[in-house]
Order: sequence, then structure tokens, then C-alpha cells
Amino acid sequence: MKPYKFEDLPDIIGELLTRIDSIEKLLQENKLNAVAANDELLTISEAAILLKLSVATIYTKVCKNEIPANKQGKRLYFYRAELLNWIKLGRIKTITEIQQETELKFNSRKPFK
Repeated sequence: MKPYKFEDLPDIIGELLTRIDSIEKLLQENKLNAVAANDELLTISEAAILLKLSVATIYTKVCKNEIPANKQGKRLYFYRAELLNWIKLGRIKTITEIQQETELKFNSRKPFK
């Protein structure tokens, strides 16, 4: 880092403010893109690509109410965020997690009198 003189301070502060403004703009754009990605509406073929399932499998899961879907007329639509949450909810617990849950349930029960 080069040494600065007192006379350079106004220029340095001006440059810092400009950089901060550009960083704030980038963060706002990134936030808007993230919100738009979560609210993104998918068709059944796009949902099939995202989930790596066939279109027929998705139709079957919708009929069995196994997957979150929206129907408008004869068409099915899916929100990307809902599908990703649906995948996360299907997570298989480890043996340790199951044991911890069981211990919590038994320890939280009141003893019989």
C-alpha cells in the first residue's frame, strides 16, 4: 500500500464512496436476482428437467398429491422454490439424528405418578 498525503484525502474519500455505491448496486441486483429465481414459474417440462424426472412421473406425483403444483385450466405450473423445498423435506435422517430425536422425546415426557 502506498503512503498517502493529507492533501489526497478528499480524492481518496470520493473514490471510496464511488466504490461503495457500485458495491451496493451489485448487492441489490444480486438480491433481486435471487428473489426472481425463487419466484420463477416452471412448466411441467422445466420441472422435469430440474427434478431429473420424466414428465409422466411428475403427472403421477401430482395426481397423488406428492409434489407441490399449481393448476390453471389444463396446465400445471410449479414454483422453483417450492420444488427445491419439497426435495429438502424428503431428506433421509441419519441413525444418529433418529437416536437424538428419540432421546429428546423420552427425556421430555413427564414421569408417571
